[in-house]
Amino acid sequence: MRTVTSFVQPSVANPARRRWARLLLAAGLASSLGVASAADWPARPVKIVVPFAAGGTTDLIARLIATPMSQELGQPVVVENRPGVGGLLGADAVAKAAPDGYTVLMANISYPLAALVAQGAKRLNFDPLADLRSVSVVANVPLVITSTPSVPARNLKEFAELLKKNPSTHYAYGSTGPGSYIHVFGVWFQEQTGASMTHVPFKGAAPLKGEMLAGRIQMGGDQLSSSLSDIRAGSLTALAVTSPQRSPALPDTPTASELGFTGIDTEGWNGLLAPAQTPDAVVARIGAAVAKAVQQPAIRQRLAELGAEASGSSPEQMSALLKGQFAQFGPMVSRLQLE
Repeated sequence: MRTVTSFVQPSVANPARRRWARLLLAAGLASSLGVASAADWPARPVKIVVPFAAGGTTDLIARLIATPMSQELGQPVVVENRPGVGGLLGADAVAKAAPDGYTVLMANISYPLAALVAQGAKRLNFDPLADLRSVSVVANVPLVITSTPSVPARNLKEFAELLKKNPSTHYAYGSTGPGSYIHVFGVWFQEQTGASMTHVPFKGAAPLKGEMLAGRIQMGGDQLSSSLSDIRAGSLTALAVTSPQRSPALPDTPTASELGFTGIDTEGWNGLLAPAQTPDAVVARIGAAVAKAVQQPAIRQRLAELGAEASGSSPEQMSALLKGQFAQFGPMVSRLQLE
């Protein structure tokens, strides 16, 4: 597994110079590629960077679409895991990759949150909206808050009451990294309830779930796909989903808003981002390959089994989603002073 040595630092030297250098490189690549030769793209394998450990929802969805995308593009589509810092290590690598369409990022709802947290702490040396461009939302996936069966609470409201009644009991909640949705949710939840929990970050949903199943972490959560089978088996308890509506995959699990926890509800998603100056024609080819992949009945069925809904959106739709979530969570992240 390759590692990005640094993307966060106390100060960022000459950011304008680095941005100008990237623009010059992009201009040269775009000029050499051109719209006419874009029809010949790709001429070599395309890499999807998953910024989390293998086994989580984002990884599962990336691998699910890789094969049909390969068939459509006529070149292998490979998945590479680069976990760390709530997904920002992988995002940083893609933002700084050559804007030629051969390296893209499979991001999720944690991307805007982790970026906002890092920006607030002045530890981010790329612009999360300007240095990556939207390609397509691949699937919409609800987020679910879970607990271990040993916790005597059936939903998030009961969990909050349990914490208040037992302030001396130590509870830990796990997340997929600093700045991830569950990290932000956990801090916000403690602010709302006055409860106290210890945050334990992991590099992905799979290692987090392993610790929960072992009983060492009492509360956690992620996109529904990574925990749905365990919820149905009774080895994890679904406390709430954070989407505006209940999930068809968990019709008996209330939304956080239904239980009185409003203001943090949002749609979960997985989607592809590319370096900012990737030519429009190449972005269009990638997006078309995604759309064709998720239209396959077998892919749609598998996504539904994972509690996800196939999308295949346009770049403009994904861009609007991202900008909306940055606007939604910016004030909250600033108020909570997350680091």
